[in-house]
Amino acid sequence: MQGTITDESSRIAGPRQPQAGDSSEISAIQQALAEKIGPQKYRIWFKSSTTFTLTDKYLRIGVPNLFIAGWIENHFLSQIDQAVQEVTGTSAKITFTVDPELSGHQRPTQLDSTAQLPAETKNRLTSSKTQTRVASSKRPAAPGAIHRGRLKLTLDTFVVGPSNELAYNAAKAVIKEQQSPFNPLFIHGGYGVGKTHLLRGMCHELSKHRPETNWLYLSAEDFANQFILALKTKKLEVFRRRMRKTSFLAIDDIHFLANKPSTQEEFFHTFNTINLAGKQVVLVSDAHPKLIAQLSEKLVNRFVSGMVVKIEPPDFQTRCEICRQFARRAIRGPKSAAGGIPESVIKYVAENLRNNVRELEGALLKLIAYSALQNVKITLSMARTVLIEHLERCDPIVHISDIESTVATYFGVTPASIHSAKKDKIIALARHFSMYLIRKHTKMSASEIGRFMGNKNHATVLMACKKIERLIKQNADLHWQGPAGNKISNARTVLAHLEESIAAK
Repeated sequence: MQGTITDESSRIAGPRQPQAGDSSEISAIQQALAEKIGPQKYRIWFKSSTTFTLTDKYLRIGVPNLFIAGWIENHFLSQIDQAVQEVTGTSAKITFTVDPELSGHQRPTQLDSTAQLPAETKNRLTSSKTQTRVASSKRPAAPGAIHRGRLKLTLDTFVVGPSNELAYNAAKAVIKEQQSPFNPLFIHGGYGVGKTHLLRGMCHELSKHRPETNWLYLSAEDFANQFILALKTKKLEVFRRRMRKTSFLAIDDIHFLANKPSTQEEFFHTFNTINLAGKQVVLVSDAHPKLIAQLSEKLVNRFVSGMVVKIEPPDFQTRCEICRQFARRAIRGPKSAAGGIPESVIKYVAENLRNNVRELEGALLKLIAYSALQNVKITLSMARTVLIEHLERCDPIVHISDIESTVATYFGVTPASIHSAKKDKIIALARHFSMYLIRKHTKMSASEIGRFMGNKNHATVLMACKKIERLIKQNADLHWQGPAGNKISNARTVLAHLEESIAAK
């Protein structure tokens, strides 16, 4: 999203209050927008659910949540820009301000905007993970503050299946025991498989059942930013005291510390202090500790000294239950048809989207929004039509884990070395082929591939792809030292062998 922000200092309290800028200009922009998109769409998405603030070259749109912001940006951004130009004679930078007061607290006169969009949907459409991130990103935590905001993600709403049962049970054991059986608990897995849900659910359980526990939840990026700020403001001792005296430290996206040696050193001492005091550390990452490139060896050793557990993508039954639960939260409907979504649609979505929870929720959100806008019931036929583009975009031809394992086996290296910063000729060649094949066979961007391959820069990925393309075009001979000795093969033969092996998985 181009400009979604949370800025309380400039927030408008509600639609009835005067809006910044010339009120006649604001009214003219809104009227022009309504003419462009039609009165029904304007009433549903804008009339009482948004606020407009026009200052200098900025048009700031207040919205109740990120789903509404995303929908408006994806469907109406050009019309908004045209309306601004028609009224003011110039373009304005359009940004979105998430204003919680617009969600769930409307007066009766404001509820006409939800005539076709269920009230429960307005409150619940945004994924819980995104909502919590917005809530916690409004301003930096004050020194000594604990992230005790309303944690919307709980262990009760975590759908347990074969793919995540071990991680869930480990989390429950950590919460149950005053003296944890393993420290740290390191949870890793791909995007959108429930790692953050589990981590925040643990914090929620502590807050509910052990309120005396001094716990702290933050992302590794928050940790790094607060550490740098403490250095600049000469408040390092305050920072250390707050971090190291906690009884339960939960760090999300710990892989963010890669390539940051100073921050890694600080976290190493933080971890040691908490661990020696018999307190608990729980870490979440996209990758196994040994696969996080440019992470210090002593940190890796600390991380693997506890329990390292992986969450796999959910199986079909788990995906179905995730869909049912999300539908019930999004729309209140008969229990027999989860939130008004038929079981046939639930199974269709679960069967066709297999990678992560966010894809499932994204598809359901699209169906719910379409149903509300078109005033039609959600049926299997409608789902097949509405989701065809969504399914094509989300479903990869092959899985990146298949590509990685195939390439590693072929060249006689380990997946860990491919993710590392090592520049040995054979490792670099395997890494380049992995990047090229992931780029070719999935919808991942260069930035996403770089992050997956050990926080590499997107430019590194593009250069690797161009190098492999050049080798294939020239059909150059490739030499490497494999487990069985020296090997030689031309680039096209290598590519054909790798793609054949991947397709067979």
